[in-house]
Amino acid sequence: MATAKAAVVAATFVLLLLNLSAFSSFAAAASAKKQQKKQLRFDRKGELRILQVADMHYADGKKTTCLDVLPKQFASCSDLNTSAFIRRMIEAEKPHLIVFTGDNIYGFDATDSAASMNAAFAPAVLAEIPWVAVLGNHDQEGTLSREGVMKHIVGMKHTLSEFNPPEAHNIDGFGNYNLEVHGVEGSNFANKSILNLYFLDSGDYSTVPSISGYGWIKVSQQFWFKQTSKELRRAYMKPPEAQKGPAPGLVYFHIPLPEFASFDSSNFTGVKQEGISSASINSGFFTTMVEAGDVKAVFTGHDHVNDFCGELTGIHLCYSGGFGYHAYGKAGWSRRARMVVASLEKTDKRDWGAVKSIKTWKRLDDEKLTAIDAQVLWSKSSTGSRRKKSTGHV
Repeated sequence: MATAKAAVVAATFVLLLLNLSAFSSFAAAASAKKQQKKQLRFDRKGELRILQVADMHYADGKKTTCLDVLPKQFASCSDLNTSAFIRRMIEAEKPHLIVFTGDNIYGFDATDSAASMNAAFAPAVLAEIPWVAVLGNHDQEGTLSREGVMKHIVGMKHTLSEFNPPEAHNIDGFGNYNLEVHGVEGSNFANKSILNLYFLDSGDYSTVPSISGYGWIKVSQQFWFKQTSKELRRAYMKPPEAQKGPAPGLVYFHIPLPEFASFDSSNFTGVKQEGISSASINSGFFTTMVEAGDVKAVFTGHDHVNDFCGELTGIHLCYSGGFGYHAYGKAGWSRRARMVVASLEKTDKRDWGAVKSIKTWKRLDDEKLTAIDAQVLWSKSSTGSRRKKSTGHV
């Protein structure tokens, strides 16, 4: 009997060791994969350039027709026009990061969701530019579930997208993560995050029977955001190069917050040509961001013919405007993209320092790739400025 018990104990011990070994291998692999990902940092000119692409609604490439274009454009227009626009933007603006803010594919019209995503993100992948994506309300309506779509994105080349934070086991949604942007290589801020980027899943549709309409950013996601913001603040205010306040933060997701309805034509830059299609309830995420104290701007999509940007309680709330040709739009109103450029200050020793300013503008997919609606979203010396509203029409 003693021998049998000893054998069982020995076998149990061996299994425990094997499980620990497997766990260690998994953790090591996950850590190695994270380390292999490109570290975002400001370039030698002291800039970080971010291209936002909203609502591609990509489906089956050349077979997919365009919506809401001029009659002369219709015959030759397809998803390939969307891809061409991305390539034009890459060539013109030379972004360091491309952010796809949801409805990247239009699941209903995509024969194969994986193939559609491969084609949609191909310009970024082929250019070997770091890119990230969040989910909209249409991405999961094809041959992959919402979870499956995000898993596919995370497995693609040159993406910095993450499935979810490894430390947040019970977080709602798929594709909640953050990226740290370090200072210029060789500067005193080279190993310090001086700009923080947050990406969240704003959901698709309400899963609560008594609440209709679109989804929203849940309590679990807000808790993760608050904890992450606090940790980044503490790190930024510690030596070396200890700072007096948090590094600026930018937030990207798909569905606009109810607070986007706070503006009228007198207090935003850009145009508002449709209603604000936010969730029918307010989950309080805007207040959460205000309390965190680091967020300077929020960028969304979803409402394709809105492209305005307005400031509320120290945070700019910005639409990008519709990018994709298979998405609804307005005939004669050019598809568009939003650029964000963060610039660094020079220290007393002529070294690159912390973030000095964050600016934005949009480019139209017209003959000249016209730039419109330039704004300063935030500067270290002020709370930001706003220029006179432009119609945004071409």
